[in-house]
Amino acid sequence: MSQEAAPQRIAVIWSPEARADLRAIDRETAMRILHCVDRCLATRTGDVKKLKPPPTGFRLRCGD
Repeated sequence: MSQEAAPQRIAVIWSPEARADLRAIDRETAMRILHCVDRCLATRTGDVKKLKPPPTGFRLRCGD
């Protein structure tokens, strides 16, 4: 009997600047970004790239 490994949990940590930017843009674009992030977390797919130092983390492209 084989057991599949549980997928590693992924957390999105929004910086205060990112939260402010998301609130400042129009609602339709903000919702599209949130949907894209949610889909990426659920399916582990999307246009994701690891950022090079000094910034750390990842970026997810969500359209234009």
